[in-house]
Amino acid sequence: MLTIHAAPLVLPVGVAAVADGAVAVDGDRIAALGPYAEVAAAHPAARVRRWPGLLTPGLRQDRARELLTRCYHPDPREADELGELPLWGEEFERQAAAMDTTRRAGSVRRGLQRMLRHGTTHLVGPFGADDPALRTAVARSGLAVRIAPSPVPVREGVPDLDPFAAGGDLARTAHGPLTVGGRADLAVFDVPDEAALYGGGPRPCVATVLAGRLVHRAR
Repeated sequence: MLTIHAAPLVLPVGVAAVADGAVAVDGDRIAALGPYAEVAAAHPAARVRRWPGLLTPGLRQDRARELLTRCYHPDPREADELGELPLWGEEFERQAAAMDTTRRAGSVRRGLQRMLRHGTTHLVGPFGADDPALRTAVARSGLAVRIAPSPVPVREGVPDLDPFAAGGDLARTAHGPLTVGGRADLAVFDVPDEAALYGGGPRPCVATVLAGRLVHRAR
């Protein structure tokens, strides 16, 4: 079924923002992009999903390998003991010392799922033959893998699930522009404008669409 994702502001990247905009998705592809009134008129039978805030391309996570191999993502049942944030450094090493294959696989799956909750649709790889379990988990997640240097210098220190933590703007953090015929990878943030995506304030990601599939919905 063709689905229209509508938001008060659509930021396609590379072209002008669209107020009261919409993206029509057919399967895993973008079928139309523009003002909601025009997109809806061209596709009257489409299902419509209305989102708050702004709609952008899906984001790229430059530190994916570190987040999946050098962090432990606690199970919700461990939250009282370990918290909810990724464990890094000495805390990770303590967990890794007692981590069997099953527990590590669970951490990787949770890490991938939590990336989706931050609007991530693309990971910077590679995830090579040296770690087939990791490669398999990434492939099963549906997240796209990009083999290319980051356009933003990757910071040292604790990696962050939020792709904007690297310091790039939307043009440098998005996987690429939204284009008709391109893969439907979208993110929706409940913020009023692009400026609100940056800095230290909250960036609630309310939806992530991965290859046309709604894989995260916060409301």
